[in-house]
Amino acid sequence: MMLMKTKSCICAMALFAGSAAMLLPACLAAQSAGNIEFTARVAPTGGQPEPVRQLTFYLLRKSLEDIRAEALRQAPAPDMDKFIETLGVSSDLKDWMKKHHSVQLSGEDFVKSLTPDDILNISEFFKAYMAHNEAYRGAGFPEPKFKKKDLESNPEKYKDQKEAYEAAVRKYIAAAPDSKKGMDLELVDLNPAAKWESMERKQRQAVEAGAFRLAEERYLVSHTDTDLDGHGSFAAIAPGNYWIGMLGTEAISGDVHLNWDYPVTVRRGETARVELSNLNAARPSIEAQNSIN
Repeated sequence: MMLMKTKSCICAMALFAGSAAMLLPACLAAQSAGNIEFTARVAPTGGQPEPVRQLTFYLLRKSLEDIRAEALRQAPAPDMDKFIETLGVSSDLKDWMKKHHSVQLSGEDFVKSLTPDDILNISEFFKAYMAHNEAYRGAGFPEPKFKKKDLESNPEKYKDQKEAYEAAVRKYIAAAPDSKKGMDLELVDLNPAAKWESMERKQRQAVEAGAFRLAEERYLVSHTDTDLDGHGSFAAIAPGNYWIGMLGTEAISGDVHLNWDYPVTVRRGETARVELSNLNAARPSIEAQNSIN
């Protein structure tokens, strides 16, 4: 009888030891993990901070900035010089665009940037300027003296008079810069800015889509939605360095649009507490609604 009791005790002890061995890794894992608690608030210009309510925040193993850089390598920005080469405009205008790194042929800044030499030397600009100032001929605007018939019968005379006329126009533009105003209306059909902006917009969208995909497939640790007070948390996170960010959305309050790419360190058995605000946002700027496009 004593032998049977001893065996029963040994079996019970063995069973307990086996159960403890199974529970031990889970206990150790729980003790080695950490937590993150955060609060997100955004303040409009001149206003008080408001909670970021019921928006999704992501915990990532890599910063969003670096993830976007990785996505950019997969969807590189369009090459402006190559785009310019595809345009059906004069080589002089192409050179001007490359020099100024701009394909915008409209607006006050564009018109102000044009020098008398730009207008005289680039056929598209000269044609637009002359068409716009057609109404002012005979009212102080230079009148050409060269005649087309002289081009063959007296080319030297034609050349001299044409150069004299161009010099007079150049002088007129310098003395009356307002005469350039509105000439961009004559360039509407040539202006490639809208096409270029469309290419850039599509590339930005491709980068954002690529970044979102990379974040979810390679770098996502967890995600959570904030409550009505702007609070959120990530539980049982392995010790290490992480980033709290937003993907495909922004926190908006009035005229202010924010998102975050905030670094946080998780330590074993500790809770990291983070306050997200305008001061530590990735884009603490005032933006128009359509700037996201």
